[in-house]
Amino acid sequence: MEDFWAGAFWALKIWLYLIISLIMVPAMFGFSLGISETYMTILVKTLEWATLKIQRAHADEQTLKASSSNGLIQREDGSMEKELEELRRSRPKPPVGGDFTLSDCFYFSRRGIESIVEDEVTQRFTSEELVSWNLLTRTNNYFHYISLRLTLVYGLGIFVRYCILAPLRIKSWLSEWVHVICYRICARGLSAAIRYHNRENKPKKGGICVANHTSPIDIVILCNDGGYAMVGQVHGGLMGVIQRAMVRSCPHIWFERAEMRDRHLVTKRLTDHVNDKTKLPILIFPEGTCVNNTSVMMFKKGSFEIGATIYPVAIKYDPKFGDAFWNSSKYSMVNYLLRMMTSWALVCNVWYLPAMHQQEGEDAVQFANRVKSAIAHQGGLIDLQWDGGLKRAKVKETFKEQEQKKYSSMVVGDDSSSNSDG
Repeated sequence: MEDFWAGAFWALKIWLYLIISLIMVPAMFGFSLGISETYMTILVKTLEWATLKIQRAHADEQTLKASSSNGLIQREDGSMEKELEELRRSRPKPPVGGDFTLSDCFYFSRRGIESIVEDEVTQRFTSEELVSWNLLTRTNNYFHYISLRLTLVYGLGIFVRYCILAPLRIKSWLSEWVHVICYRICARGLSAAIRYHNRENKPKKGGICVANHTSPIDIVILCNDGGYAMVGQVHGGLMGVIQRAMVRSCPHIWFERAEMRDRHLVTKRLTDHVNDKTKLPILIFPEGTCVNNTSVMMFKKGSFEIGATIYPVAIKYDPKFGDAFWNSSKYSMVNYLLRMMTSWALVCNVWYLPAMHQQEGEDAVQFANRVKSAIAHQGGLIDLQWDGGLKRAKVKETFKEQEQKKYSSMVVGDDSSSNSDG
């Protein structure tokens, strides 16, 4: 018994190593080993071989002809009058005209039995009978046992479909659930204590969740309570590896730096996603940068232009247990994560606000400001109009000109008033 369990453990270990090396690692780095193409080639060759084997074993069977009448009953195409006439000729004295004969009953009895066994209507609502065997099931009633070699191939096919393909495909079905579990493991690894408020307002599929942004861990905090599709710029380094792994299991939306400047492309991809009501809600941080947990800065209007339902979320960290703010100008991602993992705990509150829609006569900027004000009010944050991108970029010339015009009008006004007094 010990040898059996040792062998089973060894087989499971080898299986896990194969999954990691042949599926997970290539998926993380975005390259293909050509396994799918090889698998399809082998499958086609195997089915062709099985069909050829069956054809050789049943070369004299008419059922191998590519026709739609591949059933249990071999029906004649003649009309009732013709068949009755032939049946009556077998009698010593054929009846004259329309006289009734007892032999007519045989025709109607045969037709009735044929309909009971295999009528032409009911069989249109069952699986199509194949001329050849596709190694999935005994799809053709005439093919039962052909050869030992073909039976062994059929058994091998059962093992491949139920023990290899089915577990891999269940992975997609469990993707959302596994995502939540992984994020919960990450949250517990950071000693996160999260309080979620108003869960009845949680974002739903086909909508957009917008939240204030303090840290990359905001994603862990929100996904700890449900699945989301992410939107963001493609990164390099550790973040790039994580992004490529994530997009393999969930339809996240990543943009190259050049694509981010194409507003039409960004809007189209977001619209296509929210129009598919089976996909997870999109999670967007409209500030476009991390802010230090005291304020909410200007929301970019892009996510408010597509007419989708907006689900606002307010996140507020408790700084007593650790500073969750990521100063990307000062700390790298690895350095920041190390600082978070060595903090006392990660304590925060999350408020789900009621869904919001763009009002009649309200443009995207006004809608974004209204959502931002609601988030700031709920989270106890300062509502600022400044663009968070100013921490890396210079102030726009239009802003400078506006302030210069204000000061100029003040100076001109003072001069005119002093001249009138003199």
